[in-house]
Amino acid sequence: MGLMHHTEDGVALSVTEEGDGAPFVFQHGLCGDAAQPGQVFPDGAGFRRVTVECRGHGASEAGPFDRLSIRTFADDIAGYMDASGLAPAVVGGISMGAAIALRLAVTRPELVRALVIARPAWVVDEAPENMRPNLEAGDLITRFPPQEARRRYEASPATARLEEEGPDNLASIRGFFTREPRDVTAALLTRISADGPGVSETEVQAIAVPTLVIGHRLDVVHPLAHAQAIAALIPSARFVEITPKAGDAAAYRADFHAALADFLKGL
Repeated sequence: MGLMHHTEDGVALSVTEEGDGAPFVFQHGLCGDAAQPGQVFPDGAGFRRVTVECRGHGASEAGPFDRLSIRTFADDIAGYMDASGLAPAVVGGISMGAAIALRLAVTRPELVRALVIARPAWVVDEAPENMRPNLEAGDLITRFPPQEARRRYEASPATARLEEEGPDNLASIRGFFTREPRDVTAALLTRISADGPGVSETEVQAIAVPTLVIGHRLDVVHPLAHAQAIAALIPSARFVEITPKAGDAAAYRADFHAALADFLKGL
């Protein structure tokens, strides 16, 4: 079911709700949309998946570029949860969505009954080195026409590294060069890559709800070490390593489904 939610500053956000049961607010990654968490959400888990497409993503409006941040995205989702009476809910996300979920667990704990952190691209620091490939792509999209921006990226050292260590990351980044609107894509890549969840290790250590952390290898933008670090910080966290998406996409989805289903079954 597709819905529209208007933020306090008047930005229209697209919301997807699928399935029946208790709400699971499950957020997508940078330059993704509601289909991304939908691909790994287990059917018949007794939960209703709710995904708020962040500003500039999917069918949502971008709004002012200076408000594109993890903090704003988290506030928008909290606003939808408040307006819709969803709290407390399972809250989780993939990549950027994981950073949003982590922030909500710290800043709005009354909204979160359980937490899912999947393939995190951040622990707590802003502008982590692993986000540089996305930042460099955004900078090129800002400065050059599409074909020239792509040509320069393909000739960069980042591409050679990603071909070997993060082929799925490279496939995503190549798609950014044709993503429209280009100015929104450039703003998202540069602003979010330089951002962070805005929480401290001490605050993360205080998270007390049941938590699932999912990570995998063969991924430069979402290092396995980040997932392990978050799992080590949260006392109640369960860590699951799944098949790399770049190695076997079908096995990745099956492992993700299984990890989520097992976690949700215990709530």
